[in-house]
Amino acid sequence: MAKTVEYMVTWTTYGTWLQGDSKGFVADGEVRGENIALKKSNVGNLTRAAVRLGRREKEIVRNAIIEADVVVGYYKNAGRVALQKNGFKGRVWTRRV
Repeated sequence: MAKTVEYMVTWTTYGTWLQGDSKGFVADGEVRGENIALKKSNVGNLTRAAVRLGRREKEIVRNAIIEADVVVGYYKNAGRVALQKNGFKGRVWTRRV
């Protein structure tokens, strides 16, 4: 049976996960712990309020991602190009239905 490859793409909204946060953060490729002074500095640098999406906004974004299918298209294209560079000829993927 073929092994399934899956990706999870995630991101945060403006001002909701700053360096210094108690959840930890990544700096210079290293996972770092809470740094209250750094977080306070970053909060002070915000130019507007943090963005917190409600249920309706989350649904709008979800539907837009499904509609655009950009991420999947990007990876499918990268896979197709790699296959072609290695001699594969012809169509590779099905179209989204």
